Amino acid sequence: MPFEILTAFTLAVFLLALAPGPDNVFVLTQSSVSGPGAGIWVVLGLCTGLVFHTAAVAFGIAALIKASALAFTTLKLAGAAYLLYLAWQAFCAGARKFAHLQAPLSALQLYRRGLIMNLTNPKVAIFFLAFFPQFTDPERGLVFVQMAILGFAFIIVTFTVFGGIAVLSGAGLRTLAANSPRAQIIINRMAGLIFAALALTVLASER
Repeated sequence: MPFEILTAFTLAVFLLALAPGPDNVFVLTQSSVSGPGAGIWVVLGLCTGLVFHTAAVAFGIAALIKASALAFTTLKLAGAAYLLYLAWQAFCAGARKFAHLQAPLSALQLYRRGLIMNLTNPKVAIFFLAFFPQFTDPERGLVFVQMAILGFAFIIVTFTVFGGIAVLSGAGLRTLAANSPRAQIIINRMAGLIFAALALTVLASER
């Protein structure tokens, strides 16, 4: 793959990752509630989901989701339901002692949250389907290999940007939440509102 094509793709992905969206807002929220370490595990889950989306585009599965109203609606409802579940958990959460604030959930649970959030968002699959082919050309070799390279670059950039969001947002609110039970409750309520808003965004999405 030509260096200039890969560079243009990487720059585009970097700008897209910085733009406010469901995934980076999700990372920011989880990091604010549970700390930067928790946010990194969520990012790892999200990035694992990107591996599946890359494979789906390469094998044509994303095209089937785009063409099938049933598949798209099923994924949309599953994603919205999961986000509403997280919103309910956040609203029910009270203040915790700081010793338990950094990682109220296990690494596996946080990783799973990121993975499910990514996999149940049909817009991600359709975005990949629309975005990746613009940077591939059958005359430059196997399209599958080109897709794999682009997917790897996408994951690296996403992890870097989202990881930065996790560290900065988590560290910024860590001291505040540690010293103020009321602040913890406010942060949890805000997280619940954000999760609910994301669920409504997913429900309103169209193919």
